Amino acid sequence: MIPIAKPLIGDEEINAVIEVLKSGMLASGKEVKEFEKEFAQYLGAKHGVAVVNGTAALDVALKALRIGPGDEVITTPFTFIASANSILFQGAKPVFADIDPKTYNLDPNEVLEKITDKTKAIVVVHLYGQPADMKAFKEIAEDHKLYLIEDCAQAHGAEFEGQKVGTFGDIAAFSFYPTKNMTTGEGGMVVTNDGELAKKVDLIRNHGQAEKYLHVELGYNLRMTNIAAAIGRAQLKKLDEWNKKRIENARLLTEGISKIDGLTPPHVDPRAKHVFHQYVIRVEEEFPLNRDELMAKLREKGIGSAVHYPSPVHQQPFYQKLGYPKDICPNAIEASKKVLSLPVHPAVSEEDIDYIINTLRELEAP
Repeated sequence: MIPIAKPLIGDEEINAVIEVLKSGMLASGKEVKEFEKEFAQYLGAKHGVAVVNGTAALDVALKALRIGPGDEVITTPFTFIASANSILFQGAKPVFADIDPKTYNLDPNEVLEKITDKTKAIVVVHLYGQPADMKAFKEIAEDHKLYLIEDCAQAHGAEFEGQKVGTFGDIAAFSFYPTKNMTTGEGGMVVTNDGELAKKVDLIRNHGQAEKYLHVELGYNLRMTNIAAAIGRAQLKKLDEWNKKRIENARLLTEGISKIDGLTPPHVDPRAKHVFHQYVIRVEEEFPLNRDELMAKLREKGIGSAVHYPSPVHQQPFYQKLGYPKDICPNAIEASKKVLSLPVHPAVSEEDIDYIINTLRELEAP
């Protein structure tokens, strides 16, 4: 089976964990501090604050900005649900703007139409590893005095006009879930160039504790462990090499798939470095199989695939209970019916790619 995702764990990660275990310092400590420093430096940012997962990173980022009840935050409905849920955690209202049908990222023009006097921030998701149009979003945020939050959970090392994502907005959130471009097992990171925001995030993730047993703010225990950080430090050293392999795999896939009628390969913004957390095609009506049939046939042939995402957030049952209309954001709805992710991770070989393309060609003319 060629899996849709595969975390790569080598001797470097294993040995790093063993060293932490031998040290006896398992909770948050020196390894975490070093990982925070190294990850921020890699991005070209001033501050990194490590937490237990990407959802926590989004939550504490919004809390640090004092987003709260009565505020509206504009975001995309075409993403994993955590991007929108993090807004609800604050008692604020997610406002969904439609996507660009080519990149699947938030459409800046759609965001402009959603701004009201209650709008406090924009959460921009760099979906599938492709940066959103950060030039446009920075202008919108500055013109309307809004906070700009980057959800970089799928975009480690991605760049827009030569600048790494996570460094454009006021604050950014990363995830290190096992399927991401790099992992810590579970984990997340908040990144910012604002020292005061970094201090607030640090307080919130650690019981609001300014010093031992001095609690100045309501906080959680969302600290990353030294074990997770040790894995992350080893993975970070390999990230650029792995991203290079993802990009090359994507190039080879696109070269083959672009010749198959009824399958549309991903569009890459020429201003962006797309790091292909997912390689997402569209299964068009002219293809002889519908998407579910295609997935079943691929599975029979030993090729993993997945749908990211089969339902826009606003159509999820919980959001329907909140009263969101089902028919908003038609581009997101259309995308949810057509997208299909194929294996692109660094463990996918050229032979695997040839097999995937040849299989798709055979299915084109069943």
